[in-house]
Amino acid sequence: MTILVTGATGNVGRKVVDQLVRRGADVRALVRNTETANLPVRVELAQGDLLDVDSVRSAMKGVSTLFLLNGVVADEFTQALIALNVARDAGVERIVYLSVIHSDVYANVPHFAGKFGVERMIEAMGMHATILRPAYFMDNEVTIKDVVTGYGIYPMPIGDKGLAMIDARDIGEIAAVELIRREQSPDPLPLTRINLVGPDTLTGADAAVIWSEVLGRTIAFPGNDLDGFEQNLRQVMPSWMAYDMRQMAGRFQTDGMVPEAGDVERLTKLLGRPLHTYRDHVAELVG
Repeated sequence: MTILVTGATGNVGRKVVDQLVRRGADVRALVRNTETANLPVRVELAQGDLLDVDSVRSAMKGVSTLFLLNGVVADEFTQALIALNVARDAGVERIVYLSVIHSDVYANVPHFAGKFGVERMIEAMGMHATILRPAYFMDNEVTIKDVVTGYGIYPMPIGDKGLAMIDARDIGEIAAVELIRREQSPDPLPLTRINLVGPDTLTGADAAVIWSEVLGRTIAFPGNDLDGFEQNLRQVMPSWMAYDMRQMAGRFQTDGMVPEAGDVERLTKLLGRPLHTYRDHVAELVG
C-alpha cells in the first residue's frame, strides 16, 4: 500500500520522504508543482494543496497511511482538518501527525493552539495516530547565522528556562520509523504521542557559548527583547506571523521547552543511534 506525505518538499517533509524511500516504502507526495518538486524518482507525485478538497480526495485514493505536516500559515488549522476528514472518509486508519511540543501549554500562541486543536480532533474522532511533538528546530538557526557571524551576538530571545532543540534529520527519521511501524501493523495501532527533543536543553546564554566555541571568538547573548525580535521579523514575514513568533518566544522565556523524563532515551532507542547535538549542528552550519 501507499504512504501519502504532505509538506513533502519542505525541510522536514523532504527528509521524511527520503527516509521512507530508503526503507523501500511506496510513497506518494502531495505537491503544488510537480515540475519543481525535485523528489526521488520512485516517489509518485499528486498535484494539489490542502485547501483544494478535490485534489486531497484524489491524493488519498489507495492510501493506507498518512503523514500530515502543515506549514505555519494563516489557515493551517483548516488545512489540517480538511486532510483528516478526507482521510477518514477514504478509510485511512494509519496516521502520523506532526504537531509541536507543549501544544497544550502554549495556549496563546496561534500555531501551537491550532496544532492542539488538530490533536483534539484526532483523539475525539478515535483516529489511529502517532502524534509527534517536536521542540524548536535547530535548523531554524540558519536564519541567524549571518547575524551571529557578522555582529557577534546570538539574537534569539529564548530565555533561561532552556529549549531541547532537535535536528530536522532526527525528526524525519523518527517520522519514517513510525510511518513504517503503522503501515506494517496487521491492525491499526492505538493513539500515541511522542515528544521529539534534542539531547541538550539550552538557554540563550548556552547557545551563545556554543557559537563562541565553534567560531573561536566571543558571541554575546544580549537578552530577551521581544519588541525588537518582532520588529526584525516583520522585515521578512507578514505581521501576523511575526506576532505569532513573538508569542512563541515569550513562552520560551516563561515555560521553556523541557523534555519529560525518558524522552531522550526513548528517541535514542527508536533511532538506534545518538541524537544530533546542537554543537555539531552549528559546526556544520558554519562549515
